[in-house]
Amino acid sequence: MRKFYFILFFIAYNASSQVSIKTATKTPNIIFIMADDHTSQAWGIYGGILKNYVKTDHIQKLAKEGTVLNNAFCTNSICVPSRASLMTGQYSNRNGVYTLGDALQPDSMNIAKLLQQNGYHTALIGKWHLKKRPSGFDHFMVMPDQGVYFDPTLKTENDWQDDGIIAGKKYMGYNTDVVTDYSIDWIKNQQKEQPFFLLLHYKATHEPFEYPDRLKDLYNDIDLPEPVSLLDFGPSANGRSFKGQHVEELEQRWENFQKNPSKWWTTYPGMPFSIEGLDSVAARKKIYQKMVKDYLRCAAAIDENIGRLMSYLKENDLLDNTVIIYTSDQGYFLGEHGFFDKRMMYEESARMPFVIRYPKEVKAQQRLNDLVLNIDMPALFADYAGVQQPDFIQGKSFRENLKGNTPTINWRKSIYYRYWEHHPDRPAHFGIRTQQYKLIFFYGQALGMKGASPIASTPAWEFYDLQKDPMELHNSIKDKSYQKIIQALKLELLKQKRLAGDDDNKYPIMQEIFAKYWN
Repeated sequence: MRKFYFILFFIAYNASSQVSIKTATKTPNIIFIMADDHTSQAWGIYGGILKNYVKTDHIQKLAKEGTVLNNAFCTNSICVPSRASLMTGQYSNRNGVYTLGDALQPDSMNIAKLLQQNGYHTALIGKWHLKKRPSGFDHFMVMPDQGVYFDPTLKTENDWQDDGIIAGKKYMGYNTDVVTDYSIDWIKNQQKEQPFFLLLHYKATHEPFEYPDRLKDLYNDIDLPEPVSLLDFGPSANGRSFKGQHVEELEQRWENFQKNPSKWWTTYPGMPFSIEGLDSVAARKKIYQKMVKDYLRCAAAIDENIGRLMSYLKENDLLDNTVIIYTSDQGYFLGEHGFFDKRMMYEESARMPFVIRYPKEVKAQQRLNDLVLNIDMPALFADYAGVQQPDFIQGKSFRENLKGNTPTINWRKSIYYRYWEHHPDRPAHFGIRTQQYKLIFFYGQALGMKGASPIASTPAWEFYDLQKDPMELHNSIKDKSYQKIIQALKLELLKQKRLAGDDDNKYPIMQEIFAKYWN
């Protein structure tokens, strides 16, 4: 009799163990939340002068319950190419999306197609920006081009037309709220037996930084702290090789909008605005205050909606079996170097803030310093989905890194970056970044890229020691003490360029530039 009960106990225990193992290894849902230009300086969790002013309670909660990437970077800091890399896991030279003027072709292989083919229900809701019909999604609901902040038009699989052709339906409300509403609605309709993959992509915090009326009084009657390089008016004092996009250019857009509101491409909040009668320093300070307050109000609406989504997942027992990521397609200058916008390989622009929550694997309150690229993110999704990484993805999964098991041999020690949409004020360039150093070559040529200026700029090198000069305030390319390091970085840059498959052999002008400036 005892033997009989022992056998029953063994069978029951074995069965329960199998159930628990199956439950523990259940394929997770994946929600990839991405903002546009929501730079790390405005997240609070990365420190900085705005950390005590930002309204990011829910982002900070994600960070407390998950892992923050300290060194995630895009490979081309401009919206369309960055988004194409996130879909394909490929550098711009491989997927053919170099500039804002390019499009991702529907027949391109991408991560949504891969997961869809392997049992995931897939959706894309919000900003697409890649012009052609999204592929690999069971459902999509996306704004044309940039979209608008209020009462946005959204196109679905039922009424799709490529960008440039009027299509879609208008949805009343503030864009960030609307995108979250319909994302939650889509999740509500999912079958629990089938995992889902949701790309929830916000328009915010892209210029013009419009915010909902409920946040209009946030930051009234206070002055926000200024970056140390706000009053950088040009390259002469720091050895930088180009002018850049100063915040005065944004103010000029505000002026043009006020003169002809109906003819301008967008609207701006908080008008009227004027710097009449102010000297250059006072004018820049006033522009900075308006720009950053508008920006942070716009960002606060994202944080509110992340909170709404998280509450829904928790209330419906979906939270802990869902990989939740929040990131931005790239960074953004908030007055650093006197700049706004992005594009450059400087830290504020190229860094992608990134937090991931998945308590079954990812440690809470953890920081990961490994160098990660946007082309690695599709590889991570495939890994979580239990799908072998396909050959089309150039990046690497960092799932083991997140567990604390960074490969000691095979993980990258440097990253490769290339910006192609040349303009004399923000020249085309490529470069390399290690944990400590950054080397950039501004080659300054259009190379036939869409939207690039035909006016070339003089090639130039820049070098920064990120430990001694983390804000990249002084170009040390001529510093004698760094010359051996710089020569080694030039060799590593060539190596990473080859590994990326980025070959300039078809451009004779580039061969002339290399011969003259690469020594």
